[in-house]
Amino acid sequence: MLLSSTFKIAQISDCHLFSKTDGLHHGANVYHNLVTVLHEIENQHLVDAIVFTGDITQDHSEKSYQLFVRAVVDSGITVPFYYLAGNHDEHELLDKYLSVPPFNGKKVLNEQFWQIVLLNSKSATPKGHVTSSDLCAFESIVDGKKHQLLMMHHHPLDVGYFIDEHGLENQAEFWQTINKFSSIKAITCGHVHQALTLYSDHSSAIPLFTCPATSIQFDTNKSAGASNGQGAGYRVFSLFTDGKIKSDSYFLIKE
Repeated sequence: MLLSSTFKIAQISDCHLFSKTDGLHHGANVYHNLVTVLHEIENQHLVDAIVFTGDITQDHSEKSYQLFVRAVVDSGITVPFYYLAGNHDEHELLDKYLSVPPFNGKKVLNEQFWQIVLLNSKSATPKGHVTSSDLCAFESIVDGKKHQLLMMHHHPLDVGYFIDEHGLENQAEFWQTINKFSSIKAITCGHVHQALTLYSDHSSAIPLFTCPATSIQFDTNKSAGASNGQGAGYRVFSLFTDGKIKSDSYFLIKE
């Protein structure tokens, strides 16, 4: 039997917004999807924090960042809202526009029993890369007296479809660092536009959760990005005092 949940997090990812609210990504109105997801989280889940794991923008416009901020502020969300850069995003624009409440630029959340670490995987290409210096910095902040949930954009395990071309390119180095710490209980990422639970040959004890996108879910049978027709999605994590994690994926019913 699980102990009482000590911390609850909603994760959203991969909004792929345009400069206008009627922009379509593979046929989906992605701004409308984002607004609907945010309102569902606010109205149906009592979360302590929300974490966005990358790819606000599709057209790389500053207006798309502004629309993201508008959607969050208009939703009435007041819990801390943390964020990471995806391969489509720019750190400078994230920090420029996500600078008003409820946004918070911290990358380490320290709770009584848990550390939630937001790890940058953005590189100069669409592929992910966690630098050696970032891995060293991660090692230095891990509190072995707490449990860790690691959150990132790129997937550190292959998922078996076209997005693997743009996955984490230094997987072996990444897992070599992760395996040093038995206190790491799970990793979650965006980028793959699917809700998956995977285990690595490098570390069979640590699950990798992937977050469904608020934009579209990828058709895994295609050789490039295309929608599988499923609605927008998000994840909710319940973190328990004994180190256990419960994670549920939610999808909007398409109108």
